[in-house]
Amino acid sequence: MSEEKDMNPEDVNQIQESAESLPENGGQVSADPDVLMNQLAEAEGRASEYKESWARSQAEFQNYKKRIERDNELMYASMKGDIIRKVLPALDDLERALQNRPAEDAWVNGIELIARKLQSMLEGEGVTRIEAKGMAFDPSLHEAISHEPSDEVSSHHVIDVVQNGYMLGDRVIRPALVRVAQ
Repeated sequence: MSEEKDMNPEDVNQIQESAESLPENGGQVSADPDVLMNQLAEAEGRASEYKESWARSQAEFQNYKKRIERDNELMYASMKGDIIRKVLPALDDLERALQNRPAEDAWVNGIELIARKLQSMLEGEGVTRIEAKGMAFDPSLHEAISHEPSDEVSSHHVIDVVQNGYMLGDRVIRPALVRVAQ
């Protein structure tokens, strides 16, 4: 009876009809071979359909698993970028403090150490600084805050970096703020 639960209702009806048509002479079947061949062909056709349906379901499930994995990786990268974007202002502040440091104070060495550790942690996570000074202006990597005439740098090249930009892998998490030559 448990097999009936897994079967198609049409199949159950056909089996019941076949059982009813069996003679009661000890299980000997005296059916027409053509009828039996037709039933066999139908059963093989249904089995083939079921197998194809199963194969499609398996392929759809594998595609679903791959899509979920890809979505999870993208979400992880996005969350990682968001966290790093929140840490970058602290690194900027440390770098500005080091640029304006007083002459040979002992605490300056500590700040340099902290800035280097923070930079190495970011590099360990795949974050790289966007090189900009002297490079051709690229709007996908740089954000121009001013256009100025310059004798030192050719036109449409970066004169100076106001705020460093960073990339996570090949994705820009913060563009470099730059001054561009006219």
